[in-house]
Amino acid sequence: MKATGLADKIIIEDYVGQKIDDIQKYEVDIFAIGSDWVGKFDYLNEYCEVVYLPRTEGISSTMLRENLQEDVRIGIVGAGRIAERFVPETGFVNYVKVSGVYDIDHAKATDFAQRHQLEKTYDSYEALLEDVDCVYIATPHLCHYRQCKEALRRGKHVLCETPLVLRGDEARDLFELAKNRKLVLMEANKTAHAPAFNHLVTMVKSGLIGDVVDVSASESKLWGSRLTREIDPNQAGGSFYEMGSYPLLPIIKLMGTHFVNVSFFSKMQDGVDVYTQGVIQYPHGVCSFKLGLGVKTEGNLVISGTKGYAYVPSPWWLTDYYEFRFEDQNQNKKFFYKWDGSGLRYEIQEFISCIFNHRLSTARLRRRESIAMADIMQMFGERKNVTLI
Repeated sequence: MKATGLADKIIIEDYVGQKIDDIQKYEVDIFAIGSDWVGKFDYLNEYCEVVYLPRTEGISSTMLRENLQEDVRIGIVGAGRIAERFVPETGFVNYVKVSGVYDIDHAKATDFAQRHQLEKTYDSYEALLEDVDCVYIATPHLCHYRQCKEALRRGKHVLCETPLVLRGDEARDLFELAKNRKLVLMEANKTAHAPAFNHLVTMVKSGLIGDVVDVSASESKLWGSRLTREIDPNQAGGSFYEMGSYPLLPIIKLMGTHFVNVSFFSKMQDGVDVYTQGVIQYPHGVCSFKLGLGVKTEGNLVISGTKGYAYVPSPWWLTDYYEFRFEDQNQNKKFFYKWDGSGLRYEIQEFISCIFNHRLSTARLRRRESIAMADIMQMFGERKNVTLI
């Protein structure tokens, strides 16, 4: 569509209710759609004229897509908890075929493949890379850098679980390699790709609550005996490494990557932080986050502005509802969205879209934003500005 030059603007639909928002935003006069949808969009007549166009015989966009696009073969790296949710979610995204799985524990990979009806279990990472177009990496944090780099070197697109890496220099290296090889490297932060979260960011940036001066986000989990890797200091365990990417996301999306200072306050236990509070200073604001493994806190998100504030209740990282609140409560607004499945389908869809459309970066989580998160991870790892409590 874009290549024809016939369209002045192309908008990708990401969330329920977007048609109404876009019709009003772009002052649309006529909404046109194929005649096989007759009656389905009559509700839009309140906002513009709705026209149902007859289909051209023998021409179908679905047919064209089927003829022009082949499935993207994706390999699963790591047969753990997150990968268990990933495979079913691929069924909701077109043109994705999970080729198989590799795990350092071959028996675990074999069991995973059988339960998810995958064709292959690979004996080595190299064997998987020979057989796929891209990889989804869901291994422990310390494996990410090496596995991402090897996949990129072999010409494979990479979707890697968050945190991408724990050092800013490693993030820069990977994104530079991906850019040079014209490959997609994307951090799999599911909240970053959720329709509701993206709409929230867009509305806040539009100035609805004025200038943002503070973003405060929290997340905590009481996992008890289920915690293994997450509390192992030798596997980069701890609350900040395990969950820090999520509260850093709204802070960096709304306040930017040019922070002035970062301070951490951590309660340590057996070599890992079971609780960390962070403060990030910007030239025109101060943001904070709280994270706990074994320490419980309210998991909400509050974005404070000069005209009002945005409130997302716990669990805010699974955003499906938020409010804008003002001094005059009569102006308060509430927004509801649908959160489908485990939410991974949104990031998978964006990843596949980037591959098909040759977009090497996604606006939902830009390279510089992932790098900024890794920089903050590195500061924590090097114990810069960390106070023990």
